[in-house]
Amino acid sequence: MTADSKQQRRNDAPIKRFKDMDDEVESAGGEFAEMFQGSLNQPRAGEVVEGTVVQITQDFVMIDVGYKSEGCVYVEEFMDEDGVVTVQPGDKVKVLFQRNENAKGHLVLSKRKAEQLIGWDNVAEAGGEGGIIEGKIVGKVKGGLTVDIGLPAFLPASQVDLRPGGNLDRYLGQTCSFRILKLNRKRGNVVLSRRAILEDERGQVRDQTLTTLEEGQVLEGIVKNLTDYGAFVDVGGVDGLLHITDMSWGKINHPSERIKVAERITVKVLKYDSAKGKISLGMKQTLPDPWLTVESKFSVGDRVTGRVVSLMEYGAFIALEDGVEGLIHVSEMSWTKRVRHPSEILKAGDTVETVILGIDTGNRRISLGLKQTEANPWLQLEERYPAGTKLEGQIKNITDFGAFIGVEDGIDGLVHVSDISWTKRIKHPSEVFTKGQTIQAVVLNVDPANERLSLGVKQLLPDPWTLVPDKYKAGTRVTGKVTSLMDFGVFIEIEDGIEGLIHVSELSQEKVASAKEFTTVGTELEAVVLSVDTHDRKIALSLKALQAAIEKEEIKGYMGGQNESFSSLGEIFKSELNKN
Repeated sequence: MTADSKQQRRNDAPIKRFKDMDDEVESAGGEFAEMFQGSLNQPRAGEVVEGTVVQITQDFVMIDVGYKSEGCVYVEEFMDEDGVVTVQPGDKVKVLFQRNENAKGHLVLSKRKAEQLIGWDNVAEAGGEGGIIEGKIVGKVKGGLTVDIGLPAFLPASQVDLRPGGNLDRYLGQTCSFRILKLNRKRGNVVLSRRAILEDERGQVRDQTLTTLEEGQVLEGIVKNLTDYGAFVDVGGVDGLLHITDMSWGKINHPSERIKVAERITVKVLKYDSAKGKISLGMKQTLPDPWLTVESKFSVGDRVTGRVVSLMEYGAFIALEDGVEGLIHVSEMSWTKRVRHPSEILKAGDTVETVILGIDTGNRRISLGLKQTEANPWLQLEERYPAGTKLEGQIKNITDFGAFIGVEDGIDGLVHVSDISWTKRIKHPSEVFTKGQTIQAVVLNVDPANERLSLGVKQLLPDPWTLVPDKYKAGTRVTGKVTSLMDFGVFIEIEDGIEGLIHVSELSQEKVASAKEFTTVGTELEAVVLSVDTHDRKIALSLKALQAAIEKEEIKGYMGGQNESFSSLGEIFKSELNKN
């Protein structure tokens, strides 16, 4: 026999032995054959096999993996977060063979370890670090989220989205693609990034957008961030600024009144600076300018209804329609109430009826009136209180120039300081009145146009000056007390509230340098009336003329009555005046 034939026999020997074993198996009994075949199908430790669920007990899920005995997996490995078993008899599952029969003769299997092994295989197929893998976000952990990629992986909060932050709960349940940042098989750690995938996608979209971007183009964008002055909007991977003044044709105080983060909006490219990479966007420019049709919709005198959108110190802005607002000035809010701030009458969100007072389309202004929706009480006041009407009211306020009297609810009348007394020189109303005091007054005038009601207190009594010309004719001898001394003369009160002036030149026949050198306040003096001026309410008196008349009367008496025509002091005084 040659060497080659000997070698061929050695190679065929194992094959012959296996054939002989098969013949023996076939000739053996059925039970032995099954046992022998089962030993050939037995999985190896660490191998992932597929089996069929055959039974679910309180502690285990029994699985047939084609071996002579069934395998068991702890039932907890098939439970979800709520403790519900997720399989039923007949389901196909993949499990890891751990070891041979346990004390009860069952194979020891593990679903979780099978998933981990499959997961690591998926990671390897994805290319390891830097590779892309798909997974489902299944839970929250400290600092981020948990992702199921066949094994648990960690997704840091900073790697969840392009702009980190916000509520991570909204990502739960999402199936996404992730980039593998780090992995450590020994420790079982895998770190993923969703943000890296989004940045790559955005970069591709950005490059495409920049090649087609031009001014006037209308695009859809997503609001990324809000500031006090506007919003940044992502339009195809490129951020553009939407200024607050370009959000609405109407007035808004903050971008959040019109848009919110993550909202999809339509914008127009207003300006594009390719060199600096700056894009200015407009939202209102995608709609017609409502002010172009204002004059055809509104007219002065129209009653219109609108919503209070903002309150300022000087008035309230009312939205008549989207983009068209009018202003109610504080002076146009009430006929009777002095409104210091519009919040005393209105609040934001109120729906109010107003009257259009003026339209200025050039400056985009509409003047509105709130009080004009009601009858003007000042027009009725003139009918109810004609001049000369006597009324009674409480003093609401006292100022330097007069006192305000409450006449009706919200309507006050003014008693000017000059209308308090006919005769007294009153420097301040508080000399006569106190706040809260109830007094009587006379209506002097009603001015509806300027919303003024003039009252007088002195008019309740007759004007004493109407009697002065007859009571104090020229030449009348009067007596009074000195009330004040001036460089130019002396004031004396000849009756309550009626004063006369003795000019310094009429104090004496001799020259007097100063009235203060001649007499003192409180001294009683006798004088003669020179003249009466009812218009300026002045009485001119003279001591010098009185002295001259008295001297002549004495001379007359001494002469024995030679000239009877000078029978009285008045006639003597008149004679002296005529001579002068």
